[in-house]
Amino acid sequence: MVKYAVIGTGWITQSFIDGAKISGRLSLEGVCSRDENRGRAFAEKNGAGKVFTSVEKLAQSDVEAVYIASPNAFHTRQTVAMLEAGKHVICEKPVTITPAELVYLQNLAEKNGLVYVEAIMYMFNPVRDVLRNALGEIGAITSANLDFSQLSSKYPAYKRGELPNIFNPEMATGCLEDLGIYCVYPAVDLFGEPKNIKASASFMASGADGSGGALFEYDGLSVNLTYSKLGQSRAPSQIFGDKGTVLLESVSKLTGIKTVFNDGSEKILCEEVQKEQLMGFEADGFADIIENREKNKEFYGLLRKTALGTSRAMQKIRSQAGIEFKYKPLTEV
Repeated sequence: MVKYAVIGTGWITQSFIDGAKISGRLSLEGVCSRDENRGRAFAEKNGAGKVFTSVEKLAQSDVEAVYIASPNAFHTRQTVAMLEAGKHVICEKPVTITPAELVYLQNLAEKNGLVYVEAIMYMFNPVRDVLRNALGEIGAITSANLDFSQLSSKYPAYKRGELPNIFNPEMATGCLEDLGIYCVYPAVDLFGEPKNIKASASFMASGADGSGGALFEYDGLSVNLTYSKLGQSRAPSQIFGDKGTVLLESVSKLTGIKTVFNDGSEKILCEEVQKEQLMGFEADGFADIIENREKNKEFYGLLRKTALGTSRAMQKIRSQAGIEFKYKPLTEV
């Protein structure tokens, strides 16, 4: 069992803890929260014995690994503190804001003999292999539409005049960083880094991007990405081949996937999977890399490579679309 702690007490942290319980390979030892009362309540709810009110105190503890689910703007510096303290890290997406930061942290983890990965459901989901195999059955692929548009539960608060973190550029957040990344990841994983990117965004009064899109251009292939936190998608993502089409109801969870061939026949590839189980795949994969580094050398290398390719693509999208954050990258990078 890998002894771990969490930074953050939101719903995504709860989902990871629930997933880790399904995995059975990680033991929750502590919770880190600036609010001691909130941290203690969260720890008691989940059976954790320790509460930390600062990242520094967590770094001094005997936990072996840390799951980071703080606002985006804190990811890099908190990760540095954990890696320098000898702790493995799985950090929520986006793992860093800039590719340069990611390279710095990957090198730091390697130097210290530690595992450092991005908590992205897509890469740890076993259905990813099913999807990749399905693409081999639909012939020559020339285009794809990948969409993740989901009306934010925080939008009513924003309309009331509040400023949730997700709509606050000072936290390095917005639609691209929250939902768009779930479109970028499969594009990079399935088709590689694009030769060219064209992107645009629609901005909210807070300065955050509320929706946007990007066109990834490859030789003989174009992939259109769309994402929004201000509206709800009702149509599936699609990957088009000359022998059939793969449809995905959820590009983030890889659920509701089927292939429709040109003769009208269909093949169901995956239906529904509970969110806790998806997070369980993440937790299990993280623990397995820690405990069996050599066996997972190839997969770990793929995780690092795809994370960096995704980060580079995200930076290009932001530049094209005019997305800016009030964020200062690490001076060391």
